[in-house]
Amino acid sequence: MRRLTALGIAALVAAAPVAAAPVSADFSVGPQYDTTHVYVAPADFDAFTASLVATFGGTMSKQGVFQVTPTPSQTMSQLVLTPAGTVSVFGFKTPVPYPFGAERTGYLVTDLDSAVAAAIRNGATRVVVSFPDPIGRDAVVQWPGGVNMQLYWHTAKPSYPPLASVPENRIHLTADAADGFVRRWLAFSRGRVVSDDRAADGAAIGQPGKTYRRIALTSGYGRMLVMVSDGQLPWPYGRELTGYEVADLPATLAKAGAAGVETLVPLHADGARQAVMLRFPGGYIAEVHSTR
Repeated sequence: MRRLTALGIAALVAAAPVAAAPVSADFSVGPQYDTTHVYVAPADFDAFTASLVATFGGTMSKQGVFQVTPTPSQTMSQLVLTPAGTVSVFGFKTPVPYPFGAERTGYLVTDLDSAVAAAIRNGATRVVVSFPDPIGRDAVVQWPGGVNMQLYWHTAKPSYPPLASVPENRIHLTADAADGFVRRWLAFSRGRVVSDDRAADGAAIGQPGKTYRRIALTSGYGRMLVMVSDGQLPWPYGRELTGYEVADLPATLAKAGAAGVETLVPLHADGARQAVMLRFPGGYIAEVHSTR
């Protein structure tokens, strides 16, 4: 048998065909089916859902108490459908089983098993394997950087009205994880980069005098804003899960204040936006903005 030198091995490797990167089908359904998961104490549940509708408008599904985890638990659950985004609200009457509560969003997919397999091929890991819930099936996956999300499928196809504005999933990462996350998420979601500002004004994340990288993405799962910084963020920056776009920000703020919503960061310029940071009854923190 002919012996291969190190140079010979290198030549064979270079000549070998390169395997194509996995190409995912598009399993998304639409941004009105992509929900922010919000956990509140049962005592704050009704005040929180009412404040969302008072602030953004919209409707609520019928409230109920269900087991939505694969292990025994009971939670109040309600869907809030606003023109600015959909929110799944949970008020657990029992301790919250691990790792629930750490997932930031739920994305409806056309085929759960295939979507989970595609996520794994593109670098995600399962933190909860698929399980049945009262209206379908779910799984929880984690992307590089520790970004947890739930993928779900409904037995009966839901029908929600289109959104007036698509919210953004706001993700804070350091440079260690950002490129890997973006590359893998785009491959899974069949998305694209809308903009990539490598020297955005750090005042927008509570770091005046610094710059950070601001990557805007879009896909069938909606909008995503990846903010890449040193992670040294003052409170409440980094605690917001979602950014909501409204047509009239002063009017929205007036409605929010009347509904008991607290302004944590007052109205300020953020590039082409005017923005605020709000805290709703029960503790949910959100960014709300309008385009200047």
